[in-house]
Amino acid sequence: MKNVRNISIIAHIDHGKTTLSDRILEITGAVEKRKMREQFLDSMDIERERGITIKSHPLRVFYKSKKNGKVYEINIVDTPGHVDFTYEVDRSLAAVEGVILLVDASQGVQAQTVANAYKAIEHNLEIIPVINKIDLPNANIPETELEIEDLIGISSEEILKVSAKEGIGVEDVLEAIIGRVPSPKGTENEKLSALIFDAKYDKYRGVITYVRVFNGEIKPGDKIMTYSNKQVYEVVETGVFTPDMTPIEKLKAGDIGYIIAGIKEVSLAKIGDTITNATDPVEEPLPGYKEIKPMVFAGMYPGVPEYYEELRKALEKLKLNDSSLTFYPDHSPALGFGFRCGFLGLLHMDVVRERLEREFEMTVILTAPNVEYKVILKNGEEVIVNDPAKFPDESMIQEVYEPYVKLSIITPPEYLGKLMNLVQNEKRGIMTSTENAGFERVVLNFEVPLAEIIFDFFDKMKASSRGYASMDYEMIGYRKSELVKITILVNKEPVDALSIIAHKNKAYAMARKLVDKLAELIPQHQFEIPVQARAGGRIIARSTIKALRKDVLAKCYGGDVTRKMKLLQKQKEGKKRLREIGSVSIPQEAFLALLKVGEDENK
Repeated sequence: MKNVRNISIIAHIDHGKTTLSDRILEITGAVEKRKMREQFLDSMDIERERGITIKSHPLRVFYKSKKNGKVYEINIVDTPGHVDFTYEVDRSLAAVEGVILLVDASQGVQAQTVANAYKAIEHNLEIIPVINKIDLPNANIPETELEIEDLIGISSEEILKVSAKEGIGVEDVLEAIIGRVPSPKGTENEKLSALIFDAKYDKYRGVITYVRVFNGEIKPGDKIMTYSNKQVYEVVETGVFTPDMTPIEKLKAGDIGYIIAGIKEVSLAKIGDTITNATDPVEEPLPGYKEIKPMVFAGMYPGVPEYYEELRKALEKLKLNDSSLTFYPDHSPALGFGFRCGFLGLLHMDVVRERLEREFEMTVILTAPNVEYKVILKNGEEVIVNDPAKFPDESMIQEVYEPYVKLSIITPPEYLGKLMNLVQNEKRGIMTSTENAGFERVVLNFEVPLAEIIFDFFDKMKASSRGYASMDYEMIGYRKSELVKITILVNKEPVDALSIIAHKNKAYAMARKLVDKLAELIPQHQFEIPVQARAGGRIIARSTIKALRKDVLAKCYGGDVTRKMKLLQKQKEGKKRLREIGSVSIPQEAFLALLKVGEDENK
């Protein structure tokens, strides 16, 4: 075990984690040259196209040290950089002894860099700071060094400088891993305890769990048990990633690998759970396990109502590979049968939608995203609401609580005023502190309602700071708030799918924008259509879609004006009758209007 090193690569999104993994694969010869391609570890098309990592990817390489000539086994976990997938990063850090903290030389320390560095410190991991992209013309290495020194207190001599793209300095990183990261502790003689840090579904072999073995050993034929739900399985195969799945005789203490044990659903192999021996289990699970909870909810409906069953099957198959996706059947009078889905964030929602369209050729309508509210009714009952259509009537509500997050923004000082104005005045944020983050960098800390930052906050923040600011957030709990449900009525009929929940102070402004937007998007009919917004038992905004009118005066060539008036009056009465019996067809774009309410301000 002395020659084993387990490390994770952490960074802000797009700072070069996967490219560094590519170069390590090349240098160690883990992949044949003819098979090598860019972003080798990113297996999904969406990951490759967008240049982002969505799933963690483990990898085992062997490297012969230039200093002592010994061969070392290095297990690397490449992690996602986006804030939506923070729990995956958290679990990956629990599986290793050290981290490579990667910082882009042209962008410097950013919000996710800070968040991930603090996570590594919490886990007591050895941190190897690496400045990447030193070959770029706009690389500012001295300033980035100062920022890293301020962040984790490591002197500039210990900071490595590389260009993962060009392969400069990558061997120094491998030598630093061997020299600085401690070898794993634990023994094979103790009871089995292994951490599940990821899982994926294979349609032929069931769930493949990615594990880090801390104590004991695990081999095919062993009976294992998952600690959280006490389910017992028999191990069929154990193996490692080189980078393809390669079966081996057994996984022992200190190893990172995979287990296939006939588990049928990914939801049964919970990330962060402990695997132990079924006949001789450990008394205590490994620390830090918590259930992943969705933060953002949206209605999902098939583009064609007849495809409801196909959408259900597609979501079930997708859930097999993505245990953080939740869904249950829902019905909307406007959109028909569909599902209420829970996501980790907006990127996760976007990825799920795109995967449905690509992998299952499903066209879906997504309603506006919402968060989960706690509502205390006057009879003392507590209700959890994540669908505005199911928000209780105001007369029944005692108190409403909404989720708050701790928001950190890193920005150059010149954009301070604009960002503070955006968060405090527009987004109901409370400023808690500011701190220096190195040369020409300031960290702003706020407490903000989650509902305010899932809509259009990221775009507005980038616009206010010319793209320089970066953000990170984490949940801090629920707080009492004054919220109202805004119901949209089209032709005096409520349309549930267009309901939203807003703060009392913002209700009128949001309702006004929404009815105006809908009046643009709903096509004209043969009769006049009022589009109204109702909140607190009264109409607070209205917009009217004018009727399509036939020119009934075209045949009148002069003559008495009363004849013309009589024809117009007759037409008016006909339109009035038609409005009472006519139904309004609302196009799909109208349901997406809620997402576009803030767009005009961003442009």
